[in-house]
Amino acid sequence: MDIHTARTRSNHLDYLDEMDPKNAKHVDDRVDSGMDSMKEDEYQKLVQELMCLSCKDAHRDTMDNAHTHQAWKCEVTEDGDTYLHLAIIHEAEHEALEIIKHCINDPFLNSQNHQRQTALHLAVIMEQPHIVEKLLKAGCDSRLVDQSGNTALHIACRRGSLSCFALLTQVNTHHLRSILSVPNYSGHTCLHIASICGFLSLVENLVQLGADINAKEQCSGRTCLHLAVDLQNLALVQQLIALGADVNSMTYGGHVPYHLTFGRQNGEIQKQLFVRTASPLRQFPDSESESEEELMSDDECDYDDIQFVGK
Repeated sequence: MDIHTARTRSNHLDYLDEMDPKNAKHVDDRVDSGMDSMKEDEYQKLVQELMCLSCKDAHRDTMDNAHTHQAWKCEVTEDGDTYLHLAIIHEAEHEALEIIKHCINDPFLNSQNHQRQTALHLAVIMEQPHIVEKLLKAGCDSRLVDQSGNTALHIACRRGSLSCFALLTQVNTHHLRSILSVPNYSGHTCLHIASICGFLSLVENLVQLGADINAKEQCSGRTCLHLAVDLQNLALVQQLIALGADVNSMTYGGHVPYHLTFGRQNGEIQKQLFVRTASPLRQFPDSESESEEELMSDDECDYDDIQFVGK
């Protein structure tokens, strides 16, 4: 793993220490011989000039040291990972905490690698709730998304990480409402993801936090209840109904959750939805049977009708 490092100045003291005694003595001799030939006023003037030069060098060294101390923030690997990313990936908690401590409210905390992952994304992926807490309190922006459009909360919902989920919904919550409503690039909100993965406790918590239980994913307009039927998850269907899910919500193709029970094995799901679905909606719409896309339970929507150069 290559690290792109910043160039630094040589240390003047090290340079003097490395000078061979012969050259060092030669310099001293020249200074002494020159001093004997100087008048008093010329000598005092030289002393002042040297003192002024020394002050300038000291100021320059201070600025160089400050620059060197900050240079590590600009160093990244070929994958775009900073030292903070690496510390989290390699579970070097002490080093990660030290970096965070020196970067309070610093934009460096929101640095994204080539996969658009921030340190917060990685801390959730690596299941490091202590780092997640420190990052949030240090000013890390939880709204940032990775290359798939996922915030750190989306990832916590996908992984079923209760500890990281709790921190992301309890620390610095002023952007929580917007995070709960934003879909990733597959059209899924945090609640959709928790439903697809079958994490019932997360589903309940998200609804209590204000997530829209009837929000439609952007691929075909399915709600969480549609997804639960698609997955034949009876427990999730029952929970969503108890939490107030609309059994009459229709997809873009005009299908209510009850329609998705046909041809499926779980008769109990069909029975529970039948008695709750409005009578006029129990029949399939006039259009042809629902498309394959509407019955998909995957996290991605694929399109196979795109043509290139007429092929």
